[in-house]
Amino acid sequence: MPTQRLSQVEFIALIAMLFANIAFSIDSMMPALPAIARDLALADPNTAQLVLTSFVLGMGIGTLFVGPLSDSFGRKPVILVGTALFIMAAMAAYFAPTIESMLAARVVQGLGAAAPRIVTLAVVRDLYKGREMARVVSFAMMIFTLVPAVAPLIGSGIIALLGWREIFLSFVVFILIAVIWFILRQPETLPPAARKPMQLRPLKQAFTEVMRNRVVLTSVAVQTLVFACLFGTISSTQQVFDTSFGRGDSFPLWFALIAVLSGSASFLNAAVVVRLGMRLLVTWTLAAVAVVSVVFWGLSISGLLGQQALFAAYVIWNISIFMMAGMTLGNLNAMALEPMGHIAGMAASVTGAISTILGVAIAAQIGLSFDGTPTPLALAVVVLTAAGYILMKSLPKR
Repeated sequence: MPTQRLSQVEFIALIAMLFANIAFSIDSMMPALPAIARDLALADPNTAQLVLTSFVLGMGIGTLFVGPLSDSFGRKPVILVGTALFIMAAMAAYFAPTIESMLAARVVQGLGAAAPRIVTLAVVRDLYKGREMARVVSFAMMIFTLVPAVAPLIGSGIIALLGWREIFLSFVVFILIAVIWFILRQPETLPPAARKPMQLRPLKQAFTEVMRNRVVLTSVAVQTLVFACLFGTISSTQQVFDTSFGRGDSFPLWFALIAVLSGSASFLNAAVVVRLGMRLLVTWTLAAVAVVSVVFWGLSISGLLGQQALFAAYVIWNISIFMMAGMTLGNLNAMALEPMGHIAGMAASVTGAISTILGVAIAAQIGLSFDGTPTPLALAVVVLTAAGYILMKSLPKR
């Protein structure tokens, strides 16, 4: 068993890999949506989007449990059990004969994926706190951004060579590489003496403490709105490229460009968060994206731009949404966990579960409202970012 603390560089790379499992499990499926709709004979092609959101829903549900389990049994055992569940569900999805069985398998796969995602955040909180934690998470998110950039390309390559079902096998390979690295190199960060008994009363008390903290609740609400923007965009973007702009074949390349350019947000956040603070950066970012979204929504309904110019505006607007994620989610997580260091696993679970489940519920409705244009998505982002800005401004100044 490893005992020596990792260097910060290796630690950031490791947690980025564990975080990236989520992005890979979602984004590599995006090029497969038309084939899934065709091969499974879906009456409404929009239904194929649920292959993405069902995974996130399962992840949100699993998020509620894995944190408390890691507080009781340690960080590493919970990650290992979650990985095993993830692999079994990926194999079930590979063999699924209907959309219903595939969606069920994807929900279970998301349940398993919750362990690496949430418990890794608790590991970070065990070792870092406050703005330094936000800085570490930001650097990890910067590396993590490379995965969304290449995941659709990898998915397209797998589809071309083997077929869309083989993408599920690639999930197994990816998570095994990350978790074997974690097992061999990362020491356990929660010693037995610091673990809490797995009893209902302590869990209820911890849940109540989390839910009574105004900063935590506000962070959760804003995370929900940001997740809704992000998941709604991810769900719809392949159809927008294909149906709205006739660029389905080149979608993986465009998505890679968007991911690479938006990745600069995490680097920028890591560079300035210690000096400017988490609240200020989140508030400014939400305001900026709200303004950009209003402009794009106006252009999309006005007919002032030709198809080529509107497509360029859509790409720029997409970049702003993904940059928003890099400038807000790490900070919001750090804000929520900063006063909860003594129950980091429970706090990570509660905040992650609520924001993910509610966010994906909103995002699913946004995705299903696709009407052949990006207008419904643009209007939804305007409303969500404006609401997030108002919530952040409602927090008392420190």
